[in-house]
Formats: sequence, C-alpha cells, structure tokens
Amino acid sequence: MTITYDDFTKVDLRVGTIVEVEDFPEARKPAYKLKIDLGELGIKKSTAQIKGPYPNKDELVGKQVVCVVNFPPKQIGPVISEVLTTGFDTDGGVVLTTVDKKVENGKRLY
Repeated sequence: MTITYDDFTKVDLRVGTIVEVEDFPEARKPAYKLKIDLGELGIKKSTAQIKGPYPNKDELVGKQVVCVVNFPPKQIGPVISEVLTTGFDTDGGVVLTTVDKKVENGKRLY
C-alpha cells in the first residue's frame, strides 16, 4: 500500500531517553516497563517485549529510542502505556529503533 506524505506526518515519532527500566512479570511475554524522557512532552510510560535482545535491563538506561507519541494510551495488564516504543521484530526478539548520534529529547522525526 502506498501512502502520501500527509499520511506519514500524522504519525508523531519523537526521540526520547530511557530513564528507568523495571521488570514486568505480569506481561504475557517477557517484557519491561520503561520510563522515557521525551523532553517538552515529559516522562512517559511504555512497555516493551525486548528482553531477548536486552537481557540486562541496566544497559537500556540512557539509550535513546524512537516513540510514537500520538496513539491513545493503552492498558497493558496493570500498566497504562502512554507511548509506543518502536523496534524491529527479529528472530532474537524486538530490537529497539535508536539514533546513532545524541538528539535532544522530544525532537520529531521528519
């Protein structure tokens, strides 16, 4: 399916820094609860099924990730996920979408 540039701009993708990671034992698949600093948008909660590629949750703190910030909040078990943390589904699990150079938190992807 082909989309227009206007369709693309409806998805608000922003960069943020993971500031806190907790285990999420209530999740159906192995997952973490994340807090992500999105600059002017504040610190938002997200969940991510990324334990396969990232078994050490401490390595995630400080990592910059790309998030969809204009989806409505979604109840994931006992957690309300405020943003969608993006990644690529691989044989080893979901690998986070990151940036290769430091970017100011909250900057929008165009």
